[in-house]
Amino acid sequence: MRAVIQRVQRGRVSVEGQTIGEIGSGLVILLGAGQGDGQAEADRLAAKIANLRIFADAQGKTNLSILDVSGEALVISQFTLYADCRKGRRPSFVHAAAPDIAAPLVDHFANQLRRAGIGRVECGEFGATMLVEIDNDGPFTILLDSDHLKR
Repeated sequence: MRAVIQRVQRGRVSVEGQTIGEIGSGLVILLGAGQGDGQAEADRLAAKIANLRIFADAQGKTNLSILDVSGEALVISQFTLYADCRKGRRPSFVHAAAPDIAAPLVDHFANQLRRAGIGRVECGEFGATMLVEIDNDGPFTILLDSDHLKR
C-alpha cells in the first residue's frame, strides 16, 4: 500500500457537492492499494502513520504523533498512487489492486487507525469522483510505501 500523508489544519471531501467527510487539525491520508496487498500491509501502514512524530511540541520540534495531539484523520482512496508513467504519455494503473480487493483494504486501514486510538477518522467514497480540500500545515507531506516498512 502507498500513502501520501499531509499534516493539515483542515480537510474536507465532497461528492456531487455534498460534504461526506471533514476534519480539523490532523492528517489527510491519500491511500492506494496495490496488487498483492492485504491486511498485513494495511496494519503496518496504519501503525506507522498513527505513531509518526510529525506534529510540533511546545518547543516547535516535530516530536508528537497524531495520537499525542488528539488529531483527526481523513482517509481518501486513490488508486492513482500506483500510476506507472515509464512508457508513453498515458499512465498505466495495472499495478493497482482491483476494486473488490482495494475497497475492503481501505476500510480496514481506516478501522486500524481507529483501533490505534485516533478518535475521529473520516473517509471519502471509494470509486467516486471526489473534491478533496486540503489546508496543508507547513506544508508537511510524506510518502510511505508498505513495501519499504518491511525492513
